[in-house]
Amino acid sequence: MIQAIDRAAQILLKLQGSRHLGITELASAVGLPPSTVHGIVKSLSQHGLVAKESNGNRYMLGPALLKLSSVYLDSLDVRARSMRWTRELSRRSGLSTRLGVKLFNEVIIAHHDPRPDGSEQMLETGLVIPMHASAMGKVLLAYHPEDLDDLPSSLRSLTGDTITDLGILRTELHDVAEQGFATEHDEAILGESSVAVPVADQSGGVVAAIAVVLPSNEFPPQDSLLNDLRETGRNISRELGSSVWPPISSSGTLLLPPPPQSA
Repeated sequence: MIQAIDRAAQILLKLQGSRHLGITELASAVGLPPSTVHGIVKSLSQHGLVAKESNGNRYMLGPALLKLSSVYLDSLDVRARSMRWTRELSRRSGLSTRLGVKLFNEVIIAHHDPRPDGSEQMLETGLVIPMHASAMGKVLLAYHPEDLDDLPSSLRSLTGDTITDLGILRTELHDVAEQGFATEHDEAILGESSVAVPVADQSGGVVAAIAVVLPSNEFPPQDSLLNDLRETGRNISRELGSSVWPPISSSGTLLLPPPPQSA
C-alpha cells in the first residue's frame, strides 16, 4: 500500500456525508500530525478533490469528486441496462425507483427515477445509504454475507426503527435470502419505506438491487407492486446474462446467528 495515497483516501472518507472539518479535527480523526494533514489537504485542494469553506477554515469534499463519481456511475453496465426497466416500473407503480450497488459498507444509488407525478423531487443518484438501514443494502448483504465483516462494529441508528443489533440483522438477512426480497420501514428516513429485489449477472452472482420507495403509510407493499418489482429484477438480470432468477444464495447459513455457547 502506498502511504501517501492511503492517507489522502482516509481524509476524503472522513469528509464524506457532507462533513465540514478543520485541520485539527481531520488530524485527530486520521491519527496524523496537523502539519501532515495540512499538506495532504493542500494537495487535494489543488486538484479540486477538497474545497475550503468560503468564510471559514474548515474543509469539505470538492467538486472534482462529483465529476469522478458521475464517470464511475456512467461506466456501470448494470446501470445502463437497468434504466429503461426502472423507468417503466416507476411509471406503472407511480413511485420512485432506485438502483443500488455496494460501496464499501454503504449502498450508493447508481440510478434514480423520481415519482412520475410531476412534483418537485430531489435527484438521488450518487447518494449513499448505510447498508443495514436500506432494503437494497439488506438484499446485497443477504447474497454476500461475507460483506457483513465490512460493517462497523456499532451499527448507526438513523431513526428509532433502525436495526442496530447485528444478531437481529443476521436473522432478517436469512429471511431475505429465503424470500428473495427485502424491506425497510422507517429505518433510514421517517415516513419513507422501501422494498428491494436482487439483480444478478451472467455469473449468477448478485451485483445490484432494485428498490421501490413508498410512503410509510402505504407499507407493507401490495402483492401487485411486489410482482412488478420482481419482474423488473428478472428482466434486468436477463439483460446482464443471468439464466436464473431469483438468484440462489449459496451461503445463506452464514447469515444465521451463532449458536449459544454451552456453559
